[in-house]
Amino acid sequence: MVDRPAISKGEMEVARALWQIAPATVREVFEALPASRAMDFTTVQTYLRRLETKGHATSKLKGRVRVYSARTKERTVIRDTVNDLVQRLFDGDTMPLVRHLIEDRGIDETGLAELRDLIERLDQEGKK
Repeated sequence: MVDRPAISKGEMEVARALWQIAPATVREVFEALPASRAMDFTTVQTYLRRLETKGHATSKLKGRVRVYSARTKERTVIRDTVNDLVQRLFDGDTMPLVRHLIEDRGIDETGLAELRDLIERLDQEGKK
């Protein structure tokens, strides 16, 4: 596992767009952002440079245009971010986070069924 600096909220928005359309130019990433998100072109460019500096993206110059690609997978960034959150807020204990998500944010019947299936599968794997 490579230890990369965390991604800020703004960088995460740009990274999500890049993950969806990469490889992409700054203009393409800018246009892929939701219209409701008021982020100007130069901010997108700055975030892409930061993502590259932090090791989450790479770029190549094609003619006069810089084309960016993701260097880390979305799943990896999510895993690392959640692991950091659990460590900082809950001293590594995941149950307080799980409890918070279920009690404070709620869970619908579909999510509850998924959770039951997950618990059952983990229980079965533990018995092997």
